[in-house]
Amino acid sequence: MDVVKVLEDCAKNFADKTAVIFRQDQLSFIQLKNKVFALAQGLRKLGVKPHDKVAIYLPNWPEYIVSYLAIWSIGACSVPLDFMLTEDEMLSCLGHCEAKILITKHKANISFASLKAKLPLLENIISCQSKEEGALSFEELLNAEFNAPIQVNFVSDKASKVHDGCLQQPISSGIEVKEDDCAIIFYTSGTTGKPKGVLISYAQLDAPPKSMAFFVNSDLHPDDTTLCALPFSHLGGLIYIQNTITFGLRLVLMERFMPLDFLKNIQNYKINFFWLVPSMYYALLQLKEFETFDLSSLRWIVTFGASNSPEALRRFQQFCPRAYLLNGWGLTETNAPTVVIPMGSKNIESVGRPAPWIQVKIFSESGEDLPNGVIGEVVVKSWVVTKGYFKDDLLTQSTIRKGWFYTGDLGKFDAEGFLYIVGRKKEMIKVGGEIVFEPEVEASLQKHPDIAEAAVIGVMDKLRGEVPKAFVVTKEGKSISVEDLRYFLRQHLAHFKIPHYFEFCPALPKNRVGKIDKEQLRK
Repeated sequence: MDVVKVLEDCAKNFADKTAVIFRQDQLSFIQLKNKVFALAQGLRKLGVKPHDKVAIYLPNWPEYIVSYLAIWSIGACSVPLDFMLTEDEMLSCLGHCEAKILITKHKANISFASLKAKLPLLENIISCQSKEEGALSFEELLNAEFNAPIQVNFVSDKASKVHDGCLQQPISSGIEVKEDDCAIIFYTSGTTGKPKGVLISYAQLDAPPKSMAFFVNSDLHPDDTTLCALPFSHLGGLIYIQNTITFGLRLVLMERFMPLDFLKNIQNYKINFFWLVPSMYYALLQLKEFETFDLSSLRWIVTFGASNSPEALRRFQQFCPRAYLLNGWGLTETNAPTVVIPMGSKNIESVGRPAPWIQVKIFSESGEDLPNGVIGEVVVKSWVVTKGYFKDDLLTQSTIRKGWFYTGDLGKFDAEGFLYIVGRKKEMIKVGGEIVFEPEVEASLQKHPDIAEAAVIGVMDKLRGEVPKAFVVTKEGKSISVEDLRYFLRQHLAHFKIPHYFEFCPALPKNRVGKIDKEQLRK
């Protein structure tokens, strides 16, 4: 993606049209371009060159959008960090990627002086919305006078990709950026152990918008308004930015997902489409006010990841009957969306079919292609797939074999080519000689009318090796006995799949994108 050209085209074609709405503020496409180019020139003035790493540690603010686009405008590499990370986790990621610049804001438990002292390669910290000791001002950097225009020369290494539509850029003079150069390092773990940085190239910045357009039959238009409540530090949030500048959309931005405010925004701004993770839909359905909102403006809504309660998603659709309900799947490493059900399909138990330029297969443990109906590991091959992990050749070689990316997800195909995800490899519980998939048990629990949410993990057992344990959140004002729950599950599951242990809790731990954090449950 040639971000400079894309922004110039947006400013030319849409000019004063609103690009971003955040709280009471609005940013037009021409204002967005001007801010991005001003920051880009400021970063160049600070010595940022192509390939340099610039980290972003911010909440979902417009400054995050400006920072991403400015970094790409000068051929540098963005390193988005989750704003929930602790200082130790930040240090781990910043040190690993050798960040030269950090764009951030004041946060009570983060010391700029400590970061600079412990990270000798970190040359500058840029602070947003406040002046901080030891940091440059984001706003002053935007207002500085720079004369040199931004000119980027994108060099295509593989001309065939032009025909795929992933690289359609004119050649100009200036900074040279190759399509295989790294545009993003996504840290998917955020731990203080060994960081796992997924490499995304400049060519692959075009992948999510291209896939999105295909899966929704090009139903993306400059008059459309979308709503983002997913963090920009994750691919699901970034796709909103990519689609906004690619299709000229109006983006309503939320700093965080708040169920009631999300529904208010749909109604107030006449939102046309959005994408969330399944647990966010469940949170919306739990609201007493849910049925009172006008959701008629929605044309399509997407959930990513195998839902353990398709019926809950169907109930959501009852209140926006004009909208197509799409279920899809993909990983950061595959530049999701990778597979999505066709528009109009009712088969939301499946995650759909792949785009034509993406190959998806099911492999056995020995690497053999498995027939329809047989469960194995989901593998992906395409130009959209990551080249590997930053400074981790061993992990790259173990994950990408003979051109196939091994996802760690278990799935199967049906006779019509629809993919079904049954869980992660680590979500497979071996009970004696039997295999139990955690999502299958969770789906049965979700069928109980008094259960709001449920999660299942495997725990050690002296007799059977492992047995299932369920964590259950009941709906407000409801209670269930363990015996009643076991009796209910006997109607849906074989006896060895029924959890041996049940723990009732007020809520389930979630990560920043709203998915249930099973690592916390396993501790």
